[in-house]
Amino acid sequence: MHSPPRHSRILALDVGSKRIGVAVTDPLGITAQGLDTIQRQNKRRDMEALGQVLAKYEVREIVVGLPLRLSGAEGTQSEKMRRFADDLHAHFGLTVHLWDERWTSTQANRLLRETDLSIKKRGQAVDRMAAVLILQSWLESHPAH
Repeated sequence: MHSPPRHSRILALDVGSKRIGVAVTDPLGITAQGLDTIQRQNKRRDMEALGQVLAKYEVREIVVGLPLRLSGAEGTQSEKMRRFADDLHAHFGLTVHLWDERWTSTQANRLLRETDLSIKKRGQAVDRMAAVLILQSWLESHPAH
């Protein structure tokens, strides 16, 4: 008797200069759940930490939040994310999508302001929540995935 096919998951990242918010789909690819925030150290350590997450959750695609200006134009942060996405693709050989994240941190902050988390915990929770919101909005516009 063989086991049923396992669905591989999609991972979303909200990449900041200090932390990386992480979210992953459930095994069926329907909902997004936040994972532990990764504290950034250096490129090698960041890739190691991400590699562990990718292996643990059998990730097949990655969605990286692309910070755009309110006008929709790209700035220096967008360029950094494009390089980060290229590095991810080169390092892990997975498909990497860039996704407009303009409203996710604002939305995450608004949702978390209503909780009584400490400022430090809120920062980590914002990153995680932003990753969840990036993944949910990406899933909503890619229903065939």
